[in-house]
Amino acid sequence: MNASRISFGFTPGEVIVVTGAGSGIGRATAKRAAEVGLAVGAWDVNGPAVRAVVDEIVAMGGRAVACLADVTDDQQIAAALDATEALGAVRYLVNNAGPASSSDLEFDQALSRSVGSMRRVTAHWLRRSRPAGCAVVNIASVAGTRIGAAPDWYSAAKAAVMGWTRYLATNHAAELRANAVAPGLIDTPRMAGFVESPLGQRISGRIPLGRLGDPDDIAWTTLFLLSPLAAYITGALIVVDGGWTITQ
Repeated sequence: MNASRISFGFTPGEVIVVTGAGSGIGRATAKRAAEVGLAVGAWDVNGPAVRAVVDEIVAMGGRAVACLADVTDDQQIAAALDATEALGAVRYLVNNAGPASSSDLEFDQALSRSVGSMRRVTAHWLRRSRPAGCAVVNIASVAGTRIGAAPDWYSAAKAAVMGWTRYLATNHAAELRANAVAPGLIDTPRMAGFVESPLGQRISGRIPLGRLGDPDDIAWTTLFLLSPLAAYITGALIVVDGGWTITQ
């Protein structure tokens, strides 16, 4: 896809925050956002990884700042917003950061780190001065929104992400549009080794489109939902899974 021909109606220089931008879906979203002309606040707990992403964006002529940010920590969120606002007021937010389903977490702690962290980042953002026409996309999953995958906390957290997205869309409509994307099986570092396993082979073999998703598949969907082209879409969940869940 020739990103140079894509704009989605964004005004060049508008500022976006992408959490979990150091790898996978977050990395792809940060890079594609820069390609359509947005200035990017790239946040991650992995400093070298997020700095590498920003270096790539700058090398291709974009504007970006790398922020070392744990999205469960209020002070780090505030500091990351301060740093990002050097690019301008933040108009768009992608809540992507969160623990992997393979993380060994206690249920209540996991929900706090998953949907609770998204709520925390968004609350900090909403207290700041922002341009009109703001939008947020929260990254959910087909787990919890379409299927009841293990572990229990992961499905519960991703279902909660969608419920909270609907709350935002209903109760903060004067301030923003809020939507969510539910990825299926996406070829990211978190999936390393899974596809080659017997279970992975069985599951991926049932995807109608015949492949795992690419992080760009999620990035482009996310950017569309943020963009002026989606100005009448709010409170929606867009499933991006190659048709996998319709086969379950």
